[in-house]
Amino acid sequence: MATPPADLLELSIIGCSQAVGRIRSLIRKVAQEEFPVLIQGESGTGKELVARSVHDLGGRSSGRFVAVNGGAIPETLLESELFGHGRGAFTGAWREKPGLIEEAAGGTFFLDELSDLSLGLQAKLLRLLQEKEFRRVGENRLRRAEVRFIGATNRDLAEEMRAGRFREDLYYRLAVVMLTLPALRERAEDIPPLLEHFLNRHSAEMGREAVSFTTGARERLLAHPWPGNVRELSNEVQRCLVFSPPGGPIGEESLSDRVRLSAGSPAPAQPLRYFEARADFEKRFLHQALCRYGFNKTRTAEQLGLSRQGLFKLLRRHKI
Repeated sequence: MATPPADLLELSIIGCSQAVGRIRSLIRKVAQEEFPVLIQGESGTGKELVARSVHDLGGRSSGRFVAVNGGAIPETLLESELFGHGRGAFTGAWREKPGLIEEAAGGTFFLDELSDLSLGLQAKLLRLLQEKEFRRVGENRLRRAEVRFIGATNRDLAEEMRAGRFREDLYYRLAVVMLTLPALRERAEDIPPLLEHFLNRHSAEMGREAVSFTTGARERLLAHPWPGNVRELSNEVQRCLVFSPPGGPIGEESLSDRVRLSAGSPAPAQPLRYFEARADFEKRFLHQALCRYGFNKTRTAEQLGLSRQGLFKLLRRHKI
């Protein structure tokens, strides 16, 4: 099967920031290889989306992409889910059952939240990665696993290893290629294209005409810190469409209280000296201007009557 075109990444990994550009570049570099990939990032940053992109651009794209969340399955059932079990392996095992790893044969197996695995399961996973072999629960027979493995976690695995909760040998086996996804607050310039993407996507899913946000609603969305990252942003847009009247622009009244309050609450009063107050005003003014003009620095500089170099100097001074 022919490899999908490279612009598939622009369609799936939305954003114009340097951080997103680096992620796309790394995906292209590792997609055609067979070694494991480790994806780290906060919840909601799009780890499964990146894993799917690696699969779709790789040599196993014609095979299945099987995803499982290791933290969502009870420990007592997880080994059987991953590796399968033989007949009579435990009470209720009336027949043999292949595991999810076998279902991914010829394709890619994606294990999210792998830091939740017990040390015993980590040892079995290490054998799978090193020898391409595994055993079903209750069997002695070794089976081959022709899959590409991609793991993901929202924790710092190096720290988990130092704390004794993650095997050192498994960590170094996985850490050949590490993709660290930035939080949305660290790439705020990607919020405008993400808003447009989710507006169009969720409008189409709901069978509604595509709409836009009012200036006030947009500014509040751009100023929100998004602790839940891209997933939270997607859910907020969907919620806005549900609570806004069809056909018209989405106003501030359709935003969730969480977004309205975080973006609109005044900062607590603080005793400031003159130069501290001026610096605080400049920082808030610059951030509001960037929000208003979609984090387009050239346009922001023009609207503020600054040169690009002058704006960049101010942004560096205030660490924006």
